[in-house]
Amino acid sequence: MVRIVADGPGVSRSPALGYTHPVNDDEDPAVALEALKAEHRALDAQIAALSSTGGANQLELARLKKRKLRLKDQIQRILDSNIPDITA
Repeated sequence: MVRIVADGPGVSRSPALGYTHPVNDDEDPAVALEALKAEHRALDAQIAALSSTGGANQLELARLKKRKLRLKDQIQRILDSNIPDITA
Protein backbone atom coordinates (compact mmCIF):
# COMPACT_ATOMS: atom_id res chain seq x y z
CA MET A 1 0.00 0.00 0.00
CA VAL A 2 1.23 3.50 -0.87
CA ARG A 3 0.84 5.98 1.92
CA ILE A 4 1.05 9.71 1.43
CA VAL A 5 2.19 11.51 4.56
CA ALA A 6 2.90 15.10 5.50
CA ASP A 7 6.21 15.96 7.11
CA GLY A 8 5.06 19.33 8.29
CA PRO A 9 3.75 22.56 6.88
CA GLY A 10 4.41 22.75 3.18
CA VAL A 11 6.09 19.36 2.78
CA SER A 12 4.49 16.30 1.34
CA ARG A 13 6.07 13.00 0.51
CA SER A 14 5.20 9.61 -0.76
CA PRO A 15 7.82 7.09 0.37
CA ALA A 16 6.54 4.33 -1.88
CA LEU A 17 6.59 6.62 -4.90
CA GLY A 18 10.08 7.79 -4.02
CA TYR A 19 9.71 11.53 -4.03
CA THR A 20 9.59 14.32 -1.52
CA HIS A 21 8.17 17.62 -2.64
CA PRO A 22 8.48 20.72 -0.50
CA VAL A 23 5.98 23.37 -1.49
CA ASN A 24 7.25 26.89 -0.86
CA ASP A 25 6.74 30.40 -2.20
CA ASP A 26 10.16 30.61 -3.90
CA GLU A 27 9.43 27.66 -6.15
CA ASP A 28 8.31 27.96 -9.77
CA PRO A 29 4.52 27.59 -9.70
CA ALA A 30 4.55 25.33 -12.77
CA VAL A 31 6.91 22.87 -11.05
CA ALA A 32 4.86 22.91 -7.85
CA LEU A 33 1.67 22.48 -9.85
CA GLU A 34 2.97 19.42 -11.71
CA ALA A 35 4.23 17.82 -8.50
CA LEU A 36 0.89 18.37 -6.78
CA LYS A 37 -1.00 17.00 -9.78
CA ALA A 38 1.22 13.91 -9.81
CA GLU A 39 0.57 13.34 -6.12
CA HIS A 40 -3.17 13.89 -6.69
CA ARG A 41 -3.16 11.23 -9.45
CA ALA A 42 -1.24 8.83 -7.19
CA LEU A 43 -3.78 9.33 -4.43
CA ASP A 44 -6.62 8.78 -6.88
CA ALA A 45 -5.09 5.46 -7.95
CA GLN A 46 -4.51 4.46 -4.34
CA ILE A 47 -8.09 5.30 -3.36
CA ALA A 48 -9.42 3.31 -6.31
CA ALA A 49 -7.23 0.32 -5.42
CA LEU A 50 -8.27 0.47 -1.77
CA SER A 51 -11.96 0.84 -2.69
CA SER A 52 -11.87 -2.10 -5.07
CA THR A 53 -10.85 -4.47 -2.29
CA GLY A 54 -13.88 -5.57 -0.33
CA GLY A 55 -12.41 -5.04 3.13
CA ALA A 56 -11.09 -1.52 2.68
CA ASN A 57 -10.10 0.26 5.88
CA GLN A 58 -12.68 3.06 6.00
CA LEU A 59 -10.55 5.28 8.22
CA GLU A 60 -7.57 5.06 5.88
CA LEU A 61 -9.84 5.66 2.90
CA ALA A 62 -11.29 8.78 4.55
CA ARG A 63 -7.78 10.10 5.31
CA LEU A 64 -6.69 9.59 1.70
CA LYS A 65 -9.79 11.35 0.39
CA LYS A 66 -9.21 14.32 2.70
CA ARG A 67 -5.58 14.52 1.58
CA LYS A 68 -6.73 14.42 -2.04
CA LEU A 69 -9.14 17.30 -1.40
CA ARG A 70 -6.38 19.33 0.28
CA LEU A 71 -4.17 18.74 -2.77
CA LYS A 72 -7.00 19.83 -5.06
CA ASP A 73 -7.33 23.04 -3.03
CA GLN A 74 -3.58 23.68 -3.26
CA ILE A 75 -3.68 23.10 -7.02
CA GLN A 76 -6.59 25.51 -7.37
CA ARG A 77 -4.80 28.17 -5.28
CA ILE A 78 -1.78 27.97 -7.59
CA LEU A 79 -4.00 28.20 -10.67
CA ASP A 80 -5.90 31.15 -9.17
CA SER A 81 -2.67 32.96 -8.28
CA ASN A 82 -1.79 33.01 -11.99
CA ILE A 83 -4.96 34.96 -12.83
CA PRO A 84 -4.51 38.68 -12.22
CA ASP A 85 -7.07 40.52 -10.13
CA ILE A 86 -8.82 43.11 -12.24
CA THR A 87 -10.45 45.79 -10.17
CA ALA A 88 -12.84 48.28 -11.68
